[in-house]
Amino acid sequence: MNELKSLEEIKSIRKKLKSENKKVVFTNGCFDLIHAGHVDYLSKAKALGDVLIVGLNSDASIKRIKGDKRPILKEDERAFIISNLKPVDYITIFEEDTPAELIEEIIPDILVKGADWSIENIIGREVVEANGGEVKTIEFINDQSTSKIIKSILNKYKN
Repeated sequence: MNELKSLEEIKSIRKKLKSENKKVVFTNGCFDLIHAGHVDYLSKAKALGDVLIVGLNSDASIKRIKGDKRPILKEDERAFIISNLKPVDYITIFEEDTPAELIEEIIPDILVKGADWSIENIIGREVVEANGGEVKTIEFINDQSTSKIIKSILNKYKN
């Protein structure tokens, strides 16, 4: 298992990886209820470089973004699940609503988001590109989302 790391640990790891000329890929998200789309996305992100670092929204961050009924799974559970997925090398939790500060601290070689984001709207793009990195999007394999899973469960069990 790739355990959860603090920001300071991630910064130290990033520095070491840079000295080894390893290409670091960064992505972030809530990853509330893990589904095939998440796993495919993380596998494709990892394939873009040598090391994949995932920034995970904290519970408080998700509540601010998605409302009081989310997250379904607490951050320690989500971190445990994500850290045990094969493509993920390191994971860290961030409290802010966006990963902007985290991206500025680690400056990944490749910043990745889903193709539902246009490149110009991806948080951290300017920092990554100004430091010679790339920003990429990944197409989703299916039309799955945590919100759709929740709606499906509610519809099936509403009696």
